[in-house]
Amino acid sequence: MRISAITPPIGRAIAAKSSSYYGIFADPFSLFSLNFHSKDTLFSPNFKRDLSCESEVDEAIFLFRKMVRMRPQPSVFEFTKQLKVIVNMKQYSVALKLFDEMRELGAPVNEYTMNILINCCCHLKRVDVGFAVFGIFFKHGYAADVVTVTTLLKGLFLDGKVAEAEQLFKQLLSLRLCEPNDFTIVTVINGLCKNGHVLAAHDLLLLLEKTIYKPNVMAYNAVIDGLCKVRMVDNALELKCRMIDKGISPDVVTYSPMIQGLCDFGRWKEVKHLLDEMVNHKICLTVVTFNILVDSFCKEGNVKEAEDVLEIMKQQNISPDIFTYNAFIDGYCLQGKMEKAKEVFDSITGDGLKPCIISYGILINGYCKKGKVDEAWRLFLEVSSKGLEHTTVTYNTMIHGLFSECRIADGWKLFNDMEARHVHPDLHTCNILLDSLCKSHEIAEAFSFLRVMEDKGLSPNIITYGILINGLCKDGKLEDAKKLLNELPLKGLQPNCQAYTIVIGSLCEEGFVDDAKDLLVKMERSGCAPNSVTYNNIIQGLLKRKEVYKAMPFLEEMYKRGFSADTATSSMLINHLQGFQNDDVLLEMIKKVVPKL
Repeated sequence: MRISAITPPIGRAIAAKSSSYYGIFADPFSLFSLNFHSKDTLFSPNFKRDLSCESEVDEAIFLFRKMVRMRPQPSVFEFTKQLKVIVNMKQYSVALKLFDEMRELGAPVNEYTMNILINCCCHLKRVDVGFAVFGIFFKHGYAADVVTVTTLLKGLFLDGKVAEAEQLFKQLLSLRLCEPNDFTIVTVINGLCKNGHVLAAHDLLLLLEKTIYKPNVMAYNAVIDGLCKVRMVDNALELKCRMIDKGISPDVVTYSPMIQGLCDFGRWKEVKHLLDEMVNHKICLTVVTFNILVDSFCKEGNVKEAEDVLEIMKQQNISPDIFTYNAFIDGYCLQGKMEKAKEVFDSITGDGLKPCIISYGILINGYCKKGKVDEAWRLFLEVSSKGLEHTTVTYNTMIHGLFSECRIADGWKLFNDMEARHVHPDLHTCNILLDSLCKSHEIAEAFSFLRVMEDKGLSPNIITYGILINGLCKDGKLEDAKKLLNELPLKGLQPNCQAYTIVIGSLCEEGFVDDAKDLLVKMERSGCAPNSVTYNNIIQGLLKRKEVYKAMPFLEEMYKRGFSADTATSSMLINHLQGFQNDDVLLEMIKKVVPKL
């Protein structure tokens, strides 16, 4: 069928469908007349393509346009094949524009063309247009097949429209629109997991086990991965046993998230059991599996064990990748062994790899935490010369490092550079800068800066307000701090332990111990449990007023919760003991809460 035959309906339907979507299809006679993400016309001098390989895409475009103008025209198979090449390069907008050229010159189309168009729309998060395309083709005799429906399901999930995707899948099964295949089932289960509906995916998996549409290993893997990501490792282990009982053999993808989950919980014996199980099932460990072990050991400070894992990798002829190196750099940085970290960083190029921006970010962070900001700064400047681009994370790390060394002007200068280079600040950037202003007692400026960040679309979190509350307290504005604390629920935020503790500590320092005790009661009634710092603050406030016996209930409660007196509280208790030498109860309590007494 020639596409010219369906042009007017497509134009009208798309124009109607898109009328409320910023005029994406402004020309009623052109299906994809404008690019999805740019106001510049495709192929115009102003159009900017994000191409991984410019020459390959240009060559594909040239060949496609040559085909369109050939007489007689090539078959629909050849056109579809060439469109697919461009889609495989992830140039979805380009593919849509080329389809427009096909339409204008009457090139042939079929159901495969339709599926390619729908796939492009879905990848561009315009599943609404994908449905419009399907509707128009359907009116001209093209039936939906399993690929069409699966693509639309994928598009709904990519766009976060989970309820609509579930409804479509139910209709697919109940109305028998077409027979779902393994890829359809995996698309739905994976889509649910990726959108945070892991338990729904788990329930669907168990439901499908009872039907003729039996889930395959990829479906089980998707749910196991989802369960592990929400820290439900035991449920994942149970599901692994279930799939084996169903006769489905697990693979390395099955085991990797469970190993990661167990490592996160420090359940090393069970990790070893899973690894032994993999060996018994003749499942080869990949670099991904090894990286999980290396990274977990390094994060726990066991770099020696990580080095042993690396040796096993080499014995099995598995080459470390950049993630392996980054894990070791991070491990040494966490131990403060910057020379070893730099040594690993320098060895990356020797093994035929290149440091990535994450490698630089880890090392810059390590130097900053050690107070070696000049070394961090040298690395920061080196990034551009290596053809890498700084991220929000590397800017945040460097700005925080400069502030930590009281290089305030340099930190703000770097923030200005960050904005000039269009690297978008995030909430963490905002919090770093607010903290600097508050520590400099520039409270008014801090609130002004917060409003600027809010205008740019950032929503303050409890950490943001904790910084401001602390700043107000340190600046002697205790009433303002209390007021801001009380206003947090109106902003949709629940005060956390740190926010309460900051105000309680300030009340105690100012001698308002009774107010501090009242706030502690309010804190616990709100469901926020006090921590060691909270108790130490109140106890110190009472001891300063020489109200030792009033401090006793708090000492007892602190002991029951497993907390200890800090250095300041311990010193004050020992000093007060001299006046209460015959008080055995106090002595015993002090022995409980003062470490090593």
